[in-house]
Amino acid sequence: MKNLVPAAVLIIVAIGLAVILLRPRVARAEMLKAGDAAPDFSTDAVFGDQTMPVHLTDYRGRKVVLYFYPRDNTPGCTKEACAFRDGYAKLQSWGIALFGCSVDSADAHRAFAKKYGLPFPLLLDPDKKIARAYGAENGIPILGLDRRITYVIGEDGRILKVYPQVDPGTHATEIIHDVGADKPHPVAAPAPAASPAPAPHAVRHAPSSSDDSE
Repeated sequence: MKNLVPAAVLIIVAIGLAVILLRPRVARAEMLKAGDAAPDFSTDAVFGDQTMPVHLTDYRGRKVVLYFYPRDNTPGCTKEACAFRDGYAKLQSWGIALFGCSVDSADAHRAFAKKYGLPFPLLLDPDKKIARAYGAENGIPILGLDRRITYVIGEDGRILKVYPQVDPGTHATEIIHDVGADKPHPVAAPAPAASPAPAPHAVRHAPSSSDDSE
C-alpha cells in the first residue's frame, strides 16, 4: 500500500504537467474587426522564384486580401492556395492585391509556390509579428501554427471584412464574390465623338451696282 502512494503522486504530477504543457494557448492579439485600421507591416515575400519586399502602405488605394494559413503543403492549405490561384486573374482584373501568410520559411514558400504554380506573393513572418498583429498567432497551439483566417482591407487601409471560419475548398470563391471580382470589369466608355463642325453659312453678297435696275 505504501508503494502505491508515491506512484499515485507521480501519476498526478505527470498529468498536471501534461495539462500545463498541452493546454491551448490563445493568440496574443484579438482578431481585428471591420472598421479597425489594418496594422501596417513590412516584410519580404516569396513571389515565384524571387523574394520581394512588401510594405502594406504601398497598397493604399487598392483593396488587399490577406489570408493566414497554418502550413505549406498540407492538404487544406494546398486546397485553399490552389483555389486562390485559379481565381487570381479575377482579383487582378479589379486591381485587388492578394497575399498568403504562414510561419513557413522562404525555402518552404518557394517550393510550395513552384509546385502548385501560385501566382501571388507568400509573406514571410518568421517572428510572427504579422500574425500577432492580426490575431492569427497560435491558431494550432500544440504546433505553434497560424490560424486560418482572412482579412479584406479597404482602399483607405481599414478592415472591410473578417473571415474567422474558412472552408479551404470554397473560400476563394467566397472572397471573389464578396469583393465583386466575379463581375465583368467595367469597360471605360469611349470618349464622345467630336461634334461635326457646323457648315459655313452661305455668304449673301449685296447686289453690285451693275445689277441695279436703272
